[in-house]
Formats: sequence, C-alpha cells, structure tokens
Amino acid sequence: MSAAQRREQLIAIGRELFAERGFDATSIEEVAARAKVSKPVVYEHFGGKEGLYAVVVDREVRALLDRITNALTAGHPHELLEQAALALLDYIEAETDGFRVLVRESPLMSATGNFSSVLNDVAHQVEHILGAEFKTRGYDPKLAELYSQALVGMVALTGRWWLEVRKPRKDTVAAHLVNLAWNGLSHLEAKPALLTRRMK
Repeated sequence: MSAAQRREQLIAIGRELFAERGFDATSIEEVAARAKVSKPVVYEHFGGKEGLYAVVVDREVRALLDRITNALTAGHPHELLEQAALALLDYIEAETDGFRVLVRESPLMSATGNFSSVLNDVAHQVEHILGAEFKTRGYDPKLAELYSQALVGMVALTGRWWLEVRKPRKDTVAAHLVNLAWNGLSHLEAKPALLTRRMK
C-alpha cells in the first residue's frame, strides 16, 4: 500500500470510529488495530488523534457545503428552500457516518470545523435569499439573519431526528419542513409581538 493509500485507509477508519464512538472514546490504538498497522504509522500521517479528527471533519464540512451550494440552483425562494432541505437530507442518507461525526460535539472543534460552523455557513447563504425576499415584501431585511438561523436550525434538528428514525420518507420530511417554513414565512407579521406581553 502506498503512503497515499494508507492515509486514505486511516481516514476512512477514523471516520467510522469517530461516527460510532465520538472523539473521546476513539483511540489511536484502535485506529491502528483496524488498519493492521502500528501506532507510529498513524502518528506519522496525522501527528495524533486530533490531526486525524481534523482531517475527517474538514472533509465532511466541505462535502456537505458543496452538496448544499450545488443544490441551490432555482430562482424562486420556495424552490431554494426545498433544494436546501433535500440537500441536507440527501447528505444524511448517503453519508451517515460523516453526519454523525459532524453532529457529535468535540472540545477540539468548538469554534470552527464542526456542525455549528457548517450550519452558520448555510444560514449565511439562506440569509441572502431571505434578505431579498424581505425587501420585496416590505419586512426589515436586517431580520433575515435571525430567520435564516431559525430555518436552518429547524432543518438540521429535524435531520438529526430523521437520522435515527428514517420515517417518513426523505421527500415527505423535506415537503413538511418546507411547508412549515414557507407557509410560516408567507404569513409573517411585519412587527410581531408576544401575546403574553401584550396582556400586561
């Protein structure tokens, strides 16, 4: 096996183990044992568990962002919401281990390179879509950031749930997510207030 092939093998094994057990419960010994190599071989390629984990997470972040960015091809905001929801659910379905790696919290990746940072990147793209739509409808475009975080968070949390249950079908889940999001957005109040605070 060439050095490049060995590196890819170790990345694949690391991805599996981090998905199964998380960062803390995964050891270099176990990675080496599954690859049938000595621990120094793993250290030589990645410098340690942190280095291997960083490579795995970086690849997953790029794969998910590429998938979502490539999916956003429609012109109409409703269709863009559908495409974004389906892209995330497609990723969860096709790359289950990768998604599990991203959604597990790691003390190493608290600021960058974790699922939260991916969601922030996606929300930033959605913010531009909503900002234009808000201007058209007479809403404050400064609030597009808040709404984009809410929408992306809703899809992501539903995706985590769907990862485990896998029912209903992916298209049905996406349709209901978009139904809630779009119909909620289409009846927005320009200046909403809390009912409980109005009574006081």
